[in-house]
Amino acid sequence: MITIRPAREADLDGFLTLASEVEHWFGPMVHEPGFHRAVRAHIRDGAALVAEAADPATAAEPGLAGGLLFGPEPPTYHVHWLVTAARLRGAGVGRLLMAEVLRRYVTGPGTVEVITFGPDHPGAVESGARVFYERLGFRPGEPADPGPEGGSRQLYRLDVPVRRG
Repeated sequence: MITIRPAREADLDGFLTLASEVEHWFGPMVHEPGFHRAVRAHIRDGAALVAEAADPATAAEPGLAGGLLFGPEPPTYHVHWLVTAARLRGAGVGRLLMAEVLRRYVTGPGTVEVITFGPDHPGAVESGARVFYERLGFRPGEPADPGPEGGSRQLYRLDVPVRRG
């Protein structure tokens, strides 16, 4: 079972472990002070979520199952960073994180934006990121600036209607 909760300062090492699994796609993070500051700022601002594997069968390896950094300022919300642990990709962790972030922070009307891999980026297929966002209802937008590793990026958007109580 996967549980989603707000991140705590003690989760920084877990975020760094997740980052180490995707640096080949995103560029350096683990040893970058700016990344550490960004994670701590999101945690401090209550805009970071983590996924934990609560089932001992899926928690054979210690650490976070996933992490998400979010920009909760309406009307244009931003997914700043979303990573699922390699051992659990495809198990619904990312979907659970996104469902919780939408439930917790997004009231609508508005738009949720995320910059992910461009169609020609090696991580686009291997990570499944583009298909993941499309299955959640995001639609591809305009190209974005290349990532720090030089790979192409593209903006994706999700329109969010007013949430009815």
